[in-house]
Amino acid sequence: MIVKRSPSGLDVSVVIPAHNEAGNLPKLVEEIAQALDSAGKWYEIVVVDDASTDDTASVLTKLSHKYSSLVHHRMARQSGQSSALSAGFDLAAGDVVITIDADLQNDPADIPNLLANLAQADVAIGWRRDRKDTFSKRIISKVANRVRNYVTGECVKDTGCGLKAFKAESLRRIHRFDGMHRFFPTLVKMHGYSVVEVPVNHRPRKHGRTHYNLFNRSIRPMMDLMAVRWLQKRTLRYELAKETALVRK
Repeated sequence: MIVKRSPSGLDVSVVIPAHNEAGNLPKLVEEIAQALDSAGKWYEIVVVDDASTDDTASVLTKLSHKYSSLVHHRMARQSGQSSALSAGFDLAAGDVVITIDADLQNDPADIPNLLANLAQADVAIGWRRDRKDTFSKRIISKVANRVRNYVTGECVKDTGCGLKAFKAESLRRIHRFDGMHRFFPTLVKMHGYSVVEVPVNHRPRKHGRTHYNLFNRSIRPMMDLMAVRWLQKRTLRYELAKETALVRK
């Protein structure tokens, strides 16, 4: 199947950070293409290979011959999920940017519903109501989510879901740092953008292995959380009065 691009621009850019996900990418790209074809969108699929050591690079090359909508780039060195997402944001050309994990646990069939919810908000984030993770991973995530909400004053049900839809303008001003992907709702709200949570499907991982452990799921995010709280207090928020006029002589 070949997906054509609109000569006038792109509706959607799907950004996928990937590290050693060769077994998952063919099905993921196929499912994304099916979801966006059915929604009638002009789109691109941007995969950022975070210096994978498996067959991810060759798999992406083969897939790009089948899907004209697929573009892929490789990081010079492994830099982490936040860096891969940041690179993807810089490369994305769509009016809307979708993020999705490469492990097939997020369901691309939920993308049209996320897009529909952008009619009422600037950002639509997935809420994994029935998670298919191990018990320990669910507990760590639940505790971390509660701590994040307490410190930031948020009431977000699921900050860790990789499936999110952003109006592209909402990403232009956010603070970028290692670990930012855990705080997207808070980061966009700092600049006045609105967020809505949308229930999404969640699937068990079938290929590859998780890249998360106790350190990068709890200890390191706590340090990031303190930085985000500081940003909440110190980020500049202002607007000019409507009656203000600049007079040049």
